Amino acid sequence: MSADTLEDRVRQLERLLEVSRNLSATLDLELLLLLVIDVATELTTSQASSILLYDKKSRKLQFVASQGSHRESLKQIHVPLEKSVAGRVFKHGRPLIIQEAAGDPRIFRGVDQAVGFETRSLLAVPLIFREETIGVLEAVNKLNDQMYNDEDMKVLEILATQAAIAIQNARFMEDSRRAYQELADLDRMKTDFIAIASHELRTPLGLILGHSTFMREMVDDELKPQLDVIVRSATRLKDIIEDVSKIDTFESGASRVRKGQINVKRMVRDVLAAYESTAEEKGIALTSNLPSGELVVEGEVDKIKTVLNNLVKNSLTFTDEGGHVMITAEDAGEWVSISVIDNGIGIPEDERERIFDRFYQVESHMTRKHGGMGLGLSVAKMMVELHGGSIDVQSVVGEGSKFTVNLPKEIKIPDEEPDLFR
Repeated sequence: MSADTLEDRVRQLERLLEVSRNLSATLDLELLLLLVIDVATELTTSQASSILLYDKKSRKLQFVASQGSHRESLKQIHVPLEKSVAGRVFKHGRPLIIQEAAGDPRIFRGVDQAVGFETRSLLAVPLIFREETIGVLEAVNKLNDQMYNDEDMKVLEILATQAAIAIQNARFMEDSRRAYQELADLDRMKTDFIAIASHELRTPLGLILGHSTFMREMVDDELKPQLDVIVRSATRLKDIIEDVSKIDTFESGASRVRKGQINVKRMVRDVLAAYESTAEEKGIALTSNLPSGELVVEGEVDKIKTVLNNLVKNSLTFTDEGGHVMITAEDAGEWVSISVIDNGIGIPEDERERIFDRFYQVESHMTRKHGGMGLGLSVAKMMVELHGGSIDVQSVVGEGSKFTVNLPKEIKIPDEEPDLFR
């Protein structure tokens, strides 16, 4: 190999390395493709170069990058797969050299006619990404009456490989951006729907509850059971709306914890009192096992009470008549652990990871008999995490479950609302 030839090879490798670095450094597809065709023109000593990509709608090849004053005109031209060099290269996935283009039937003359160009010689290589041909890279008219050779083909194939990767990366990024935007739009629509639905449903539900409660005190005893059904159903729907609203508030980042001192033992007794009649109706023993000493944590009592309410309600729902539900609490150093223990139906091991998902219940939606929206545990988990705590479950199918909430005695949450304009 002569010194001049060696110098040319080194120059080619340096330019190819430069293209590779630039392709890795940016995702601006238009700039990258222009760089590829500029280097293709330079290293193959051609008059011009271009990149064509396959358009699935038209089932033809379309210019996406080219040189000269006809760049925009070329973008409007679709090259057929039949009777064109680019189409042949695309279909067969192999390079092709045309040394004498004049009169060659494989040349698509529509391009030359449209832009007033004369194709004298042509080198085309496929753009292949993961064994799929996505387009073609062409070099046109070798300068100084030279002929395209194997070295030109190798250079163009290397550039085509780099261009194919850049194109697909840009497409992936665009697809990701579009998908992200669609998710953002859906999330906004969901938020708007929840806000509107919650607002519109709260008012009639309040009227139903208020009037039915008032009427219950006025009617004869034989009509009170019917009104009790109305009150229970309206209350259940109100709880569902509140749960959905709490989830949306949490996910939007608008939920905050107002710090205060929570007397854990008093809170547990309040929850027991709230569900005492429900437990009696189902024939379930509802008890507690609390330490003698004081148990206090920082946080918002209403939110932690919601956690316990949902856990107890869940245990009562999935425990049969004659069973028991117990609330325990203990001092665990810097933490306080509160557990709700039942001997209900239990949770299969492969479903324990999903029970805190929204709208999920262990029972099949086609066969379940307990009803509910599957939001209680999801709300409980979010409320606990707002306090910097954790919630976990231990369960054996047919023997029962134990849900344990671990709350820090001191939480690191700002006392004031954040300044959104800071």
